[in-house]
Amino acid sequence: MKKILLLSIIFLSLENTFAQSNSYWQQHVDYKMDVVMDVKNYQYRGKQELVYTNNSQDTLKRVFYHLYYNAFQPGSEMNARLQNIADPDARMVNKITADGKTVKESRISKLKPNEIGFLKITNFKQDGVIASVKEVGTILEVTLAKPLLPNSKTKLTLDFDGQVPVHIRRAGRNNSEGVEFSMAQWYPKIAEFDFEGWHADPYIAREFHGVWGNFDVNINIDAAYVLGGSGYLQNPDEIGHGYQNAGVIVKHPKNTKTLTWHFVAPNVHDFTWAADKNYLHDVVKTDFGTTLHFLYKNNPAILENWKKAQQETVRLMQFYNKTVGKYPYDQYSVIQGGDGGMEYAMCTLILGEGTYDGLIGVIAHEMAHSWFQHVLATNESKHSWMDEGFTSYLEDLGLNEIAEKKSENPHEGSYDSYYYLVKTGKEQPQTTHSDRYDFNQTYSISAYSKGDVFLAQLGYLIGKENLMKTLKKYYQDFKFKHPTPNDFKRTAERVSGANLDWYLTDWTQTTNTIDYVIKTVLEKESQTAITVERIGRIPMPIDLLVEYTDGTKESFYIPLRMMSFEKENPSRSVGTDIKRTVLGDWTWANPVYDFVISRNKADIKKITIDPSGLMADVKKENNVFEVK
Repeated sequence: MKKILLLSIIFLSLENTFAQSNSYWQQHVDYKMDVVMDVKNYQYRGKQELVYTNNSQDTLKRVFYHLYYNAFQPGSEMNARLQNIADPDARMVNKITADGKTVKESRISKLKPNEIGFLKITNFKQDGVIASVKEVGTILEVTLAKPLLPNSKTKLTLDFDGQVPVHIRRAGRNNSEGVEFSMAQWYPKIAEFDFEGWHADPYIAREFHGVWGNFDVNINIDAAYVLGGSGYLQNPDEIGHGYQNAGVIVKHPKNTKTLTWHFVAPNVHDFTWAADKNYLHDVVKTDFGTTLHFLYKNNPAILENWKKAQQETVRLMQFYNKTVGKYPYDQYSVIQGGDGGMEYAMCTLILGEGTYDGLIGVIAHEMAHSWFQHVLATNESKHSWMDEGFTSYLEDLGLNEIAEKKSENPHEGSYDSYYYLVKTGKEQPQTTHSDRYDFNQTYSISAYSKGDVFLAQLGYLIGKENLMKTLKKYYQDFKFKHPTPNDFKRTAERVSGANLDWYLTDWTQTTNTIDYVIKTVLEKESQTAITVERIGRIPMPIDLLVEYTDGTKESFYIPLRMMSFEKENPSRSVGTDIKRTVLGDWTWANPVYDFVISRNKADIKKITIDPSGLMADVKKENNVFEVK
């Protein structure tokens, strides 16, 4: 009987384990698109066939599509936001003088009919049956002809007409550096549906979220254009322009007016491309299996920088592979286009006429997104700090790796930006939707800098080695799965053994800050009594370094009780031999902590809280007691 009972318990445990792992689901899409470009009028026509697989337990009666280009019209929500936010994106406004005052005027509001962007949908069918559609700004609401049952698929077809807007933000025609077509967010894109429901956010400013799937895209365009973008070109020996196989010479007949570029992009959640008649195309093979493509304008002023950047890009990708995990695709394209830098599936669009350091910096950042936004793919609209912040962290490490002069803390700039934000009093929790921050600057610092600090400071909490293991484990376990903040937190907990819910909560869901002070240092019977006080709301474990007048040093570690964790001695990882004493843990309810060291106060030269500088204490000046 006991044996039967034991077997039953084991079976139920295994069943629960499998049930938890099998409870994860996500939708799947297979796109086929045929597009014909009218380059003279900046317009295009297309047909789309989308096989949509419903892996949820919901019966879907409606689906939603993004029509991003509709944002670039007077009267759009994007235009309204530009006119009402205090610090509009400088790229999207014109500065004019009115009544002696400088006024920022939305560029969108002044677009003429032949300059706006649009996507118009016709002939929408589900499995050959007409479905009802309603255009609501940048969203297409579709009432299905037949409800889509759980674990079933349907074929959605449509025709679309688009106009490429004057370049204002991310996508468009004739950007500031003369690139003719930056074709991001250009097609009708089905919205994500997941365990939280539909993510049919209007396109107001940022960011993007998509369904994993496969893209099969034919682009018919004037033969003079060179294209680059997502996916793998299927007909390179017909196209040429540097894509042809070794030894193949491609000559187009003089009467060739157009070419059809056939791309296939497997297991991505977006498809982007760019085109220009004046692109140069360099191909760089690597010894780790990924081919790099560089497409940039034939401008003598930039050629040296773009050539020089190519091997540094190889070094960066190699470092990212080693640090996080293998980039899963066979190609990556760095393309001059867009309006700064923006990440897309298998490619980036970046400006290319700045300084060399600026060029490498933007490549380092946008390419790092490939691991986070385009392989892990968190919901950027809801958790921008997980994408921009983690990307900034990897960028910092990468740029430091290839720099001649190494920085002890390559994330220092992010810490400084975060401290600045706190001082402004304008900080909002990182759980704020990306479009709904009061200020663009607040969003930027919160997502990029505070998100970067989240990881760097996690290294302070659990140790650098555990942090690096966490990044690799997170990538391995959650690539192609749209992870949430809790998924990352649980990965860090599994790797380190620490309890970290308090950290995720305080750092991302509040604007609480860290502030510790060395309150008193008193002589006590040939010993020294030290009192440390927590002033800020966020509790932390404390590393404290005591430097003595005889040149020796001693460190003390105060664990945080709610972590149930003791960090390894950080001095060992850097090859120093400083005696460390692990003190009793510090509870959250007690704002002060007292301990005694067995040396006279007269022997003490300096006491420092967090000598590493990785704890984001907002008042560093009270972290030090020094005898002068």
